[in-house]
Amino acid sequence: MSRADYRETGLKALAEACRLLLGAVFVFSGTVKAVDPMGGAIKIGEYLSSFGMEWARPFEVPLAFNLSALEFMLGVCLLLGVYRRYTTFLTLLLMLFMTPLTLYLALFNPVSDCGCFGDAVTLTNWQTFGKNVVLLAAAVYLFIHNQRMFPCYTFHVYWFVALWAYLYAVGFAYRNYNHLPIVDFRPYKIGANLPALMSIPEGAPEDEYNYSFIYEKEGKRQEFSLDDAPTEDSTWTFVESRTELIRQGYVPPISGFAIYDNEGADVTGRLLSDPKPLFLLILPRVEEADDDRIDEINNVYDYSLENDLGFYGVSGSSAEEVAKWGDGTGAEYPILFADDVLLKTIVRSNPGLVLLREGTILMKWHYNDIPGEEGLKEAIDNCLLGNPGRQAREDGRLITNLFSFAVPLSLVLVYDILKNRSRRKREKEGKDSGKPE
Repeated sequence: MSRADYRETGLKALAEACRLLLGAVFVFSGTVKAVDPMGGAIKIGEYLSSFGMEWARPFEVPLAFNLSALEFMLGVCLLLGVYRRYTTFLTLLLMLFMTPLTLYLALFNPVSDCGCFGDAVTLTNWQTFGKNVVLLAAAVYLFIHNQRMFPCYTFHVYWFVALWAYLYAVGFAYRNYNHLPIVDFRPYKIGANLPALMSIPEGAPEDEYNYSFIYEKEGKRQEFSLDDAPTEDSTWTFVESRTELIRQGYVPPISGFAIYDNEGADVTGRLLSDPKPLFLLILPRVEEADDDRIDEINNVYDYSLENDLGFYGVSGSSAEEVAKWGDGTGAEYPILFADDVLLKTIVRSNPGLVLLREGTILMKWHYNDIPGEEGLKEAIDNCLLGNPGRQAREDGRLITNLFSFAVPLSLVLVYDILKNRSRRKREKEGKDSGKPE
């Protein structure tokens, strides 16, 4: 091979590496956002609030849907070499927007994390910026060398691949929006024991701080450490102290979990230690709660009364709004209070239903999936017995979604090979032989 051949091979190899890196990151990012579109909408709402764009808050959910679909589509098109010039250009534009944005987040910290990978992978703002710098470099190179990407399809079916990826991501997000996420990346997943996740293990690393003290003497200020501070020298006057976190210690997966009664008393410990099963009807904001399933909720409440099970509503709204909810729905169950952000994290549904026993989450229901009166007893009995078959059903749903996306692409690939590639091959052979087509 000549030096030019080696150079061309190297350029192609680097282009393929950039294509795989960007494609994999975008597919993963779009997928985890589509798994939990409500979480993505909450994060977008944080961005809009921090940038003073409250007027755009009603568009949080559509923005979450379309952002996940756009990322997923770009990732699929990159991996399959579809619309190489347009795909790499859009990828570069997106990275040119995201990289300065994440630098701003790292410098000023208006939101705690960018939410790039939802709750699946949490990065600090500086880690996110570093990631985006690498992705931006890959996007620049790939845009320049986009024709060195190998196309898996001919241009005749590009439109189907791009459109199918986008529509599939929107449909997948819609499914997870109207039910609970197909995969729960948060600590409040089914089977989680909340007291264990709230506790700090013995011997876990603690926060380390650096303490400094400012003293003044004869008009001059000087900084001292904790050990050499002139606490017994009356010629020095204390001015202020400073505390700097050097190293963060162990942070439990769940913190800030607290539920209060209508008198402000903390009832968290009592709820999490109750040996009897109990239901928590999660109502982050009762004024925004869907009331289409009130009959099913009241059936669960009646069942809990008949079987000596606990049943409580938990809301982040004011007492006045809670009273309106009770008047409008005929709710007779007691309603407790908690932070609405906490409640949105526990279950992505308003309202949502959670079944607990001794602090362990046995089951969670989106309001669309609360069992009806006929199947209520069987559903709850299965949960109390450990919900046999739940993991198999979840694995089955994941496999079904994977196949439902991959099979149409595979069929179109077969069609493309048999028709379009074969036709191009015949055309090329005809030209080489000098025969008219």
